[in-house]
Amino acid sequence: MAEEDRMTLYGSWASPYSKRVELALKLKGIPYDFVQENLANKSPSLLKYNPVYNKIPVLVHCGKPISESLVILEYIHETWKNCPRFLPDDPYRRAQLRFWAGFFDQQLFERTMFFITTTSGDTQEKAINEFFEKLEPLEEGLKGLFPEGCPYVDIKNVGLLDILMCGLCGPYRVEEEVVGLKVIDPQKFPIVFSWVKALSHVPEIMELTPPHDKLVAALKSFAA
Repeated sequence: MAEEDRMTLYGSWASPYSKRVELALKLKGIPYDFVQENLANKSPSLLKYNPVYNKIPVLVHCGKPISESLVILEYIHETWKNCPRFLPDDPYRRAQLRFWAGFFDQQLFERTMFFITTTSGDTQEKAINEFFEKLEPLEEGLKGLFPEGCPYVDIKNVGLLDILMCGLCGPYRVEEEVVGLKVIDPQKFPIVFSWVKALSHVPEIMELTPPHDKLVAALKSFAA
């Protein structure tokens, strides 16, 4: 890669936000350098490139930093036109997908899944109940997005929501082991369950999924 086209991703192997950017780059066939950040002792480069939030992920392209995973994913979509295309051309459908992308981050992950895996007792029980409540409108919303039922997924048609779902519920067996209960019930949420299962069989996604035991240990350390 020419120096002027160099791509560097500042992230963490266990972060779902970082993993979604890694997956997008891999699906597009974009070479990049990965900088593993110590989140307890962040590097001067990360603090320089993201002075507002001081968070990962940060993608640096041609010396220019882009922060926040959803912003980065749209940047990749708009900059590299090859397949897969993460957002559709139709404005209404694109708006629908952006709405559910916001729902993923603001409702499912930041408010519920994070607390499920990092708390215990009554706080965790409340977070679990809230997570199940949030999955209900998602299941209903997916019926409109995927009227044929479970979406067919392969490397040629992976989209924005597929990438987000990989980060949220891709390692659901890890989450189930840490929490000690079924996170995605196939009877209550058949489309969500079938979707996650289909994503787990895409080779490029499997390749970027962290080892089960290593991820279990990491989640348990967050909850400690």
